[in-house]
Amino acid sequence: FGTDSLRLYEMFMGPLKDEKPWSSTGLAAARKFIDRVFRLVTGESNIKVVDEETPNIAKIYNKTVKKVTKDYEEISFNTAIAQMMIFVNDCYKEEKVSKSYMEGLVKLISPIAPHIGEEMWQILGHNDTLAYENWPSYDEALCVDDSITIGVQINGKLRATLTVAKDTDSATLQELALANSDIKRHTEGKTIRKVIAIVNRIVNI
Repeated sequence: FGTDSLRLYEMFMGPLKDEKPWSSTGLAAARKFIDRVFRLVTGESNIKVVDEETPNIAKIYNKTVKKVTKDYEEISFNTAIAQMMIFVNDCYKEEKVSKSYMEGLVKLISPIAPHIGEEMWQILGHNDTLAYENWPSYDEALCVDDSITIGVQINGKLRATLTVAKDTDSATLQELALANSDIKRHTEGKTIRKVIAIVNRIVNI
């Protein structure tokens, strides 16, 4: 195993302050992830790296840049790597990925795997070292979830949850809550005197 695999495995084992058991299996998994990143960036995975935008993964890319940046600042390397794994998995579901996203991914992983980071940076068409490149930026608007989960209470007790589009209006929330099977079961034979539906927060019956 190379130095990058070792570094990534040690950073992925958990919080730095915790004691962690060594696992050769875990080291092999770290190497496998680096291989997946390399094949994705170089196009060897049969997923095309294109100059155009790939909107299907725009949201997960921006979320990944935001989380990895925050996690690095907080020395939470394990969760940063986990987020990069999520992004790479989503990329493998696509037929093509934007080159700009691959450049961003290489920048994100390079502090942990600097040697293969430089290699991939050159493969993407750059002659200068990656070390002095600007850190990736993200669009905050693309980091906001499109859907949210809100609770439905009856007389102050949580009886159900609803997954709805963000900013769903009060009337629709009330209608969905009353149509929910769990809510119907708890209100059957009873008189509903009042329903308070607060957008993006909760429904109280």
